[in-house]
Amino acid sequence: MKRVFTAIPYLWLLGLFLVPFLIVLKISLSDAAIAIPPYMPTLDLSEGWAGLTSFLSELDMENFVFLTEDDLYWKAYLSSLKIAVLSTLLTLAVGLPIAYGMARAPEDWRPTLMMLVILPFWTSFLIRVYAWMGILSNEGLLNQLLISIGLISDPLVILNTNTAVYIGIVYTYLPFMILPIYASLERMDPSLLEAAEDLGCSRLTAFWIVTLPLARPGVIAGCFLVFIPAMGEFVIPSLLGGSSTLMIGKVLWEEFFSNRDWPVAGAVAIILLLILIVPIVLFQRQQAKAEAGH
Repeated sequence: MKRVFTAIPYLWLLGLFLVPFLIVLKISLSDAAIAIPPYMPTLDLSEGWAGLTSFLSELDMENFVFLTEDDLYWKAYLSSLKIAVLSTLLTLAVGLPIAYGMARAPEDWRPTLMMLVILPFWTSFLIRVYAWMGILSNEGLLNQLLISIGLISDPLVILNTNTAVYIGIVYTYLPFMILPIYASLERMDPSLLEAAEDLGCSRLTAFWIVTLPLARPGVIAGCFLVFIPAMGEFVIPSLLGGSSTLMIGKVLWEEFFSNRDWPVAGAVAIILLLILIVPIVLFQRQQAKAEAGH
């Protein structure tokens, strides 16, 4: 029975990760064609071992080489990495105080605060992004508010900039940062802070030497949970960033649906996945260490 339960997650990964990965890898090693589907497979499994041998002997990485020759792609990867890292840091800066306040709030209030954090998930993700378009536009609610109170005279240009992308990512993934940190801080013994203050530490010093180290597992988990999806984000940069924002998710969509160059799109997806494997592995190791420590 134990083996059956152990096999379930492996079957899940096999069906929803490994098999699609192999399909995309096969497409990335194919040649573009004007057909449906728009690629010509270089690997024919119907030929059996002979087909595999022929494929390996004539294997070329032209689609991957093309990614290195066109600076659009590596600039998109670097831009996505920059936006994902900065968004993660901004989300941490906003989420850590909120999680700390939730953990220090009276126990009767904590379920309500938890519900408020996850409340945005009750609404469609797409609707929430469209709502931010209405807020950040030149005639949006934010500019109207700032003009009405006299802080600005002309509308701020926020929509269709990287600033709007950061706002959208931080807002969307903020719960993924708050919840792991809250889970770490909620288990913290308040007497530890009292002992630190009794020994002469100020509240700020006690926070740095007691609270922050105890929250570290949640901080690491939250950063990974924000960074990984933000790296390949497509909807937010498309709707809030416009054409001026360069992210690999947008490039991937354009290769698939605009250019219909599935082999190059497959190569882009494979490289993106290989980049994300590093934080995914680090996240899994961190989770294993956290579980071993309890």
